[in-house]
Amino acid sequence: MSTTLLTTRLTEFLGIEHPILLAPMAEVSGGRLAAAVTAAGGLGLIGGGYGDAGWLQRQFDEAQGAGVGVGFITWSLARNPEPLDAALARQPATIMLSFGDPMEFADRIHAANVPLTVQVQTLEQARRALDAGAEVIVAQGGEAGGHGMNSRSTFTFVPEIVDLVAKHSPSTLVVAAGGVADGRGLAAALALGADGVLVGTRLWTSTEALVTPEAQQRAVGASGDDTSRTRVYDIVRQRDWPREYDLRLVTNPLIEAWHGNESELRARLPEAVSAFKKAVAEQDFNVVTPIVGEAISLVHDVRPAADIVRDMVGDAARILNR
Repeated sequence: MSTTLLTTRLTEFLGIEHPILLAPMAEVSGGRLAAAVTAAGGLGLIGGGYGDAGWLQRQFDEAQGAGVGVGFITWSLARNPEPLDAALARQPATIMLSFGDPMEFADRIHAANVPLTVQVQTLEQARRALDAGAEVIVAQGGEAGGHGMNSRSTFTFVPEIVDLVAKHSPSTLVVAAGGVADGRGLAAALALGADGVLVGTRLWTSTEALVTPEAQQRAVGASGDDTSRTRVYDIVRQRDWPREYDLRLVTNPLIEAWHGNESELRARLPEAVSAFKKAVAEQDFNVVTPIVGEAISLVHDVRPAADIVRDMVGDAARILNR
């Protein structure tokens, strides 16, 4: 564990040493990774994903009693709320809701005395999160890997959310997400007024992540220029995402062939789905691709989560103390 401390309102509120949260990446942020980030002084969040309560219980067991949070895809949770009850029974450090209206679940989360974290991509979503009583708002820029919107950049969106929250709910905390992969990103987020950061791509390339070594090596060789936002991958994976959200990933021949031709892809979906399932089994990266953000340019190796957190905090502290 790092001896360098960066104390913010977020660290004080959550009782952690470093203002770093693990992004609850679906099917990637399991209990082992979440526990490793918590042990390193940040806060790990298990990715609740698409509503598999049994998987979630197993990941809590993998965390071996470490203080961790859980993140859910809100629209999916609305279809199957069982995993929320399973998570609340474990008294998580926080429940994070992303991609949908948090109001439906806010009262239940607060009644369990669990802090509510809400990820937003627009000012209107942030206002809705405040109405829901969110203790923490994650401001996600379009640079982020995985799902989100392509409408705003982290560098301008974060201070706008900071100002909005300061005006309407000064006690609410703001966390920056999108493009944060090293100490420079952490220092920049704090300078923009955020209380901490949510880290996805850099911890996607950690030894504890639920990602194959082959996929990680494929990602490490990519740059931000190699990523793009698309709905193609959700179509072939048969993930029924709301239209306003798309997915940032590493572009490959599958994406190049079908991006902009989604109607034709849907017309040939059985064939495309069959080919995709075969590619998953064979780790064929002409079809399967890493779901990472623009910050992949800043990632050059696969390392333990504790080392990533330690170096990020140490570098940020040196920058801020110049």
